[in-house]
Amino acid sequence: MDMNSIMSSQLRSLQSTVQLSVLNNALSMNTAAATDMLKSLSEQPVAAHPHKGASIDVQA
Repeated sequence: MDMNSIMSSQLRSLQSTVQLSVLNNALSMNTAAATDMLKSLSEQPVAAHPHKGASIDVQA
């Protein structure tokens, strides 16, 4: 095997490793953001229904 093919193979391997590392970091950041968003949803107050449970005067 000549030097060019060895270096080319190593470069492909390095590119693959870097790409997987970048994807892994992006996935980790997205997971953390989604977790924070879900936690903030549970902290929001529940909105009251506009008419459910209200007494209504009905005249016949």
